[in-house]
Amino acid sequence: MSAESRITELGIELPKAPKPMGVYKPIVVVGGIAYLSGHGPLQSDGSLITGRLGDDLDVQGGYDAARLTGLGMLATLHNQLGNLNKVKRLVKLLGLVRSTDEFDQQPAVINGCSELFRDVFGDDAGVAARSALGTNALPGKIAVEIEAIFEVEA
Repeated sequence: MSAESRITELGIELPKAPKPMGVYKPIVVVGGIAYLSGHGPLQSDGSLITGRLGDDLDVQGGYDAARLTGLGMLATLHNQLGNLNKVKRLVKLLGLVRSTDEFDQQPAVINGCSELFRDVFGDDAGVAARSALGTNALPGKIAVEIEAIFEVEA
């Protein structure tokens, strides 16, 4: 089943692709590789999910923020490529989680994005090499920031 068909089957409505909040491009495609800049959990009202895991956010709240971030990333891909069926595979995912020193469940948080990509692109093409790291600060106090590398049709 194609990625576009899965989006429909899963009842997912992609948000508008987020605009850059600095001097960078949200996506750069070079030789069949799409590099997505760090995306944050942008809500439909334009606000961002903020908070610190282990303090004022729990794992489920972080998971939801990571999933929302993944939806924004899919919107960026769709905006650039015109169709998510042009994605061949997810190659690498890097997730940063704003968390306390004691919080150690960063992988469970980033699963919100990883599971979304698996559901959209399939068990093989949608699962990549991945890192999930904790950090004490992210721009605007956002809960998560995620970047990715995809192989796409050239």
